[in-house]
Amino acid sequence: MAHAAPRSRGPVERGGTTDLFSGRAHRAAKVAVPVLTGLVYGYWAAANRRDAGPVTGWNILFGFLTALAFALVFMALLALAPKLRREMHAMLWAAFSGIAVGFLVNQADGSVLWCTALGLVVAAGVFGVMFYHFYTHEDATGHRTD
Repeated sequence: MAHAAPRSRGPVERGGTTDLFSGRAHRAAKVAVPVLTGLVYGYWAAANRRDAGPVTGWNILFGFLTALAFALVFMALLALAPKLRREMHAMLWAAFSGIAVGFLVNQADGSVLWCTALGLVVAAGVFGVMFYHFYTHEDATGHRTD
């Protein structure tokens, strides 16, 4: 039978960080993650729009412009959203996710109603998850604890 390891009777210390990367790595990730995610999103949107047809210059341009727009909005959201209260923070992430999914479905020649419905379902799910996350990671005054 296993038993817990003994420890001293002093208070349990909190506040130790589990951060594995340096500040420089975090600053680089704030640019690299949106750019790489934007490139994947732009390729996906261009592939949906192409619909197994030939790759054209307009299709490549569309993919890069979509990637640029996605990355810029993603970076703006990463910079702006943490300064807001948890409700608006979750709402921004939900809107971003719902719009992104709706746009991808639209590029695959989905009907406007289907794109809207799927975007709203995704936005509702993301709002629920993000609100729960932010609600459980704030103290009573609204300051983040993580």
